[in-house]
Amino acid sequence: MRKAAIQRETTETRVSLEIDLDGTGKSHIETGIGFLDHMLTLVSFHSGFDLEIACSGDVYVDDHHSVEDVGIALGQGFAQALGDKRGIQRFGNAWVPMDESLAFVTADVSGRGYLVFRAEFSCPKIGEMTSQNVKEFFKAFANSAGITLHINLAYGENDHHKAEAIFKAFSLALKHASKVEPCQASSLPSSKGVI
Repeated sequence: MRKAAIQRETTETRVSLEIDLDGTGKSHIETGIGFLDHMLTLVSFHSGFDLEIACSGDVYVDDHHSVEDVGIALGQGFAQALGDKRGIQRFGNAWVPMDESLAFVTADVSGRGYLVFRAEFSCPKIGEMTSQNVKEFFKAFANSAGITLHINLAYGENDHHKAEAIFKAFSLALKHASKVEPCQASSLPSSKGVI
């Protein structure tokens, strides 16, 4: 069973997360940041991962700590649920349009956390979420999950559409990278013999 439960508590946030990589895309997300809830609900739906996330954070300061810590917890949960990574495809990528916006995301479950993020937003906020924190979420996730993640926004005009294209492409890239190939269930997808 590729499941994990994460509890993360700091002086700034309390995050509780459950993930099932072999779920049906069911989710219950309450981060205190409406736009982040919307994006994570899309991640769950399009990846097929079941997700339960609750975050209580110092949003009276701003949304940074909550966004980052949810990214950390999701990365930790994803890595834990993958287990020894035997049989997974390891690599995944997806192009996703959202109206006038187009995003491309590539993921490598390499054991090395690294983020390339090439996207810009026009407005300081998308709903209640600071635009800069879109990148912070993915940086926290990539580092905590040990995944190399390349996020490229080809073009777009509406910031909501840009972010949504990115999150949807991210969810599909993870879905493909974490998929188990039955004929290779005992092999590790690395020429080094370790990830």
